[in-house]
Amino acid sequence: MLRIRLSRVGKKNTAQFRITLADVRRSPTGKFIEILGHYNPHTKEKVFKKDRVEYWISKGAQPSTTVNNLLVDAGIIKGDKIKAWSSKKKEGDVKTEASSEKKTDEVKESNTGETK
Repeated sequence: MLRIRLSRVGKKNTAQFRITLADVRRSPTGKFIEILGHYNPHTKEKVFKKDRVEYWISKGAQPSTTVNNLLVDAGIIKGDKIKAWSSKKKEGDVKTEASSEKKTDEVKESNTGETK
């Protein structure tokens, strides 16, 4: 399956991305079939080869979630944006609830053990 995705280029701390078409099994920085544009997140510059993007999507290529959102912004494809990431839940909150329940159970058991 073909995927339209970002491939990082540029110097350290100044990331720029190529928008490439590659096989899903390939490394994101490995071989690709075609360059379909580029994106600079620092200047918010987005350049697409619109006709080639539409051609490859018509042939069945799937854009990654980030590229899909960039294409929706540019008006090349219609539809809603896709949530590309989700925030991690704080593990401390879950552990404190579970540990407090265990502690109350232990206190009850120890109190009953001491009185007998």
